[in-house]
Amino acid sequence: MTDITVRLNGSDRALAAGSTVAAAVATLTTTRAGVAVAVDGVIVPRTQWPSTVLTDGAEVEVLTAVQGG
Repeated sequence: MTDITVRLNGSDRALAAGSTVAAAVATLTTTRAGVAVAVDGVIVPRTQWPSTVLTDGAEVEVLTAVQGG
């Protein structure tokens, strides 16, 4: 299986070709609440994470809401 390299939260990360946004998020956190994802600057709705396949060189930002005072 071929790997692709994506820029995940500012760091290069090798993922298996055909990896989805959901798989990329799972490498960072098991939390689903309060998580937002953008691929190449475009927000990906949570319902599309399992079907959005990442391409080599994609810029992925995973943002987690933090509550506090």
